[in-house]
Amino acid sequence: MNDDILPLLIEDEPYYRSTGNEVELFSAAMTRALPMMLKGPTGCGKTRFVEHMAWRLKRPLVTMACNEDMTASDLLGRWLLDAQGTVWHDGPLTTAVRHGAICYLDEVVEARQDTTVVIHPLTDNRRILHLDKRGEVVKAHPDFRLVVSYNPGYQSVAKDLKPSTSQRFGAIAFDFPPPAIEADIVAYESGVSPDIAERLVAVATQSRMLRGRGLDEGMSTRMLIHAGALIAEGISTHDACALAMTVPLSDDIDLQAALRGFVESQFGLWP
Repeated sequence: MNDDILPLLIEDEPYYRSTGNEVELFSAAMTRALPMMLKGPTGCGKTRFVEHMAWRLKRPLVTMACNEDMTASDLLGRWLLDAQGTVWHDGPLTTAVRHGAICYLDEVVEARQDTTVVIHPLTDNRRILHLDKRGEVVKAHPDFRLVVSYNPGYQSVAKDLKPSTSQRFGAIAFDFPPPAIEADIVAYESGVSPDIAERLVAVATQSRMLRGRGLDEGMSTRMLIHAGALIAEGISTHDACALAMTVPLSDDIDLQAALRGFVESQFGLWP
């Protein structure tokens, strides 16, 4: 393995609680070098799953959080001026392609579509990357793998993936874990008691019923873990729920009242 990507190996196992056969499916896809797309709501564990699988497969992981200002150069690399003159610097995608890592493009639909088309030649039998600014075509290392993720729940049509892109990927759909498993995850990750974890999950379950009725998204597992960690550190239950779960979710007064009601139904009236 090239020394440039050795620091990208994940040494310690990231905690991940499987809820189905996603580990087996993803492993099979990686064996076949099939590009993968992970779809699911914000905070349901997609990124943690990729980290866990990179550790399990013993592959370096290059992660790129996509946004609307991201250009192709941010992925591919650019010429930069330094003490030696003008020198080419590989971008994160080129590094993964050249040396054989998993490249994970998080929330790929946030990137401009003219940016994401650079991955097309990597997702078919060519497995090449064009560096036009450098006049180079990079043949993908045999260990290179491409994984993208996005949340289809609140994306507009303008930000949806083009069929010419999405049909190049295999896909696994994620959702929030069943309540009993989600409570186990919250208790493990936050250090809060199982009873408190179960009640946090009950609050989240109620909030998710408001999806499409004022909320774009309900409370994520990640929000519950943050609330649980605050409670474990001694913050009052109601304050922790407000800080990590209810206040960040909406600015609407009526929705805030509803969310506070969900908390009160599990933890008693607000002090």
